[in-house]
Amino acid sequence: MPSFTDVMRTRRSAREFLPDPMPGDAIREVLEDARWAPSHSNTQPWIAHVVSGAARDRLSAALVAAHDAGRRTPDFSDTYGDGVHVERSRQQAARLYGVRGIAREDHEGRTEVVRENLRFYGAPHVVMLFIPRLGDGVRAASDLGMYAQNFLLSLHARGYQGIAQAVHAQYAQTVRTVLDVPADLKLLFGIAFGSAVADSPLRDIRVGRVPLSENVAVHDTAGLCVR
Repeated sequence: MPSFTDVMRTRRSAREFLPDPMPGDAIREVLEDARWAPSHSNTQPWIAHVVSGAARDRLSAALVAAHDAGRRTPDFSDTYGDGVHVERSRQQAARLYGVRGIAREDHEGRTEVVRENLRFYGAPHVVMLFIPRLGDGVRAASDLGMYAQNFLLSLHARGYQGIAQAVHAQYAQTVRTVLDVPADLKLLFGIAFGSAVADSPLRDIRVGRVPLSENVAVHDTAGLCVR
């Protein structure tokens, strides 16, 4: 198995998957790794629904139908504001659409990309990640983020891939209805996962990371320079 540093720095978000399902034992091992994420006061607020086979197909069809009908039911805001964060998002989108050969004015082509998201990029599995509404939800959401990171890194370490997809949460009520999830559980996002297409042009898009100097402040930490 690769080193932890290699796993962290070589993981990519797959956007084209093979249809072959993962063995159930392999999925269980990934879930075992994920559950060791830290959480506030050991609250472990994550609820994961693993969806495969016919259930996966029903969910995907319902999501595409909800999208085409304009039935958005998000539990949380998905705005990026109007500063550097939305600009980073736009830069990534430009790279992705560029690789696909979809022009900015090609509205139908861009809509089809959203439908591909809702078809889970062909992945045989998706895990939908919910949290209970604890307080304002921020701490539970941060705990779930750490759970999801463990999940994604465990997949990569085992030779599989995944992609976190916030677009699923735009249709939270659709997901709850199809999966019979209680209304008090709120959908943060889903992760499509399985075996990635090795030669996909979408697999190795380098979106990069900003330098440490842009988001790290140092206070009396001897020997640490982030410039």
